[in-house]
Amino acid sequence: MAHGEVLGFEEYVRTRQDALLRSARRLVPDPTDAQDLLQTALVRTYGRWDGIADKSLADAYLRRVMINTRTEWWRARKLEEVPTEQLPDASVEDGSDQRADRALLMDILKVLAPKQRSVVVLRHWEQMSTEETAAALGMSAGTVKSTLHRALARLRQELESRDLDMRALERGDHTMRYEGRERCAA
Repeated sequence: MAHGEVLGFEEYVRTRQDALLRSARRLVPDPTDAQDLLQTALVRTYGRWDGIADKSLADAYLRRVMINTRTEWWRARKLEEVPTEQLPDASVEDGSDQRADRALLMDILKVLAPKQRSVVVLRHWEQMSTEETAAALGMSAGTVKSTLHRALARLRQELESRDLDMRALERGDHTMRYEGRERCAA
């Protein structure tokens, strides 16, 4: 790799490391694992840096490398149980509420069209600006705004619908509303 390419990569890492670390934290829950994931992805990307013709796509390339690396780690993990003499204290905060919220969010994101989902993820999870999102997705800033508006309205509608369904179940109702049609709770 040429000296200029090395300096370009170093500058890229210096300016983007915080955002990339946030992305890594979304992929793996442990902060140390997230740092390891980012470091591994940076090493892999460094070897291919001169092959990335459009450096404005470097974030997307690096995130893909992080996802692939995380998948490799997941496949290679060892699943071992460690027996203990005592059961853990029941009052230990296990993060199950956060996981439940995250699972709900991931589930309701499925109701969005792929374009809407991409806009929501880039704007709110990746915290990209409207202009950055537009550039990343190859659309105008106005399209990003209108798509985001419709997507958030759809997500609100889905959450409200699920909340109504849950309240009906709690009351013991045997019929629930589902997208404007009655359905039987089985």
